[in-house]
Amino acid sequence: NLYVVNFQKQGGVGAVSPNGVTELFVELPEGSIGNGIRFDSKGNMLVADYTRHNILKVDMKTKKITVFAHESKMSQPNDIAIDSKDRLYASDPNWKAGTGKIWRIDTNGKVTLLDSLGTTNGIEVSPDNKLLYVGESVQRKVWVYDLSAKGTISGKRLLIEFPDFGMDGMRCDTEGNLYVTRHGKGTVVKVSPKGKLLHELSASGSKPSNIAFGGEDGKTAYITLQDKGNVASFRVDTPGREWKMLQK
Repeated sequence: NLYVVNFQKQGGVGAVSPNGVTELFVELPEGSIGNGIRFDSKGNMLVADYTRHNILKVDMKTKKITVFAHESKMSQPNDIAIDSKDRLYASDPNWKAGTGKIWRIDTNGKVTLLDSLGTTNGIEVSPDNKLLYVGESVQRKVWVYDLSAKGTISGKRLLIEFPDFGMDGMRCDTEGNLYVTRHGKGTVVKVSPKGKLLHELSASGSKPSNIAFGGEDGKTAYITLQDKGNVASFRVDTPGREWKMLQK
């Protein structure tokens, strides 16, 4: 299934079956609104709750929702990425100030500040778990860090910069290519691990927000379209990195 936030209403998480049937899967607690979604190796759904500054955990069988992590110093969190050890990395933009932070959330729920930069949004871990990618929406830059085995980051450097429009979500394929949604431009770009723009695909709306890979072979990319309020999909050559991680 594909899971999407703000389904039918703010705070709703919807499920879309492989044949396109939709249903309201869970409602987040009162006052909570979801943003990024990831799944850990145990199959739990992890949701960035930006209004309450939480990471929520959803038991997929019982649909019980618990607060996995809370950090009052966060402005949001917005999007989240996960590594092979189930550690989360959260982008935390302050849109009014044009600033942002990166946080790590360990498996025990401990939250650690990793860095401060521009308006952080999309975030992703490379297939070998040695790189962390972070996009700045307002500054239109994608940064890459070296990611250690302990979850620390270093060696910040520019991967790619765009001359116009914004960016939102991002995901890697199994070869390390990065797919980035160009919010406002209505495209999705494929960027190599060395920062070369390989391909640009036009979306069916002007505001693609987040992206995920799925389908039977992991080669279907799904994008949410903020201006249309729907989901579009397209085929790719290489499976998504996180889809591969979750195969048993």
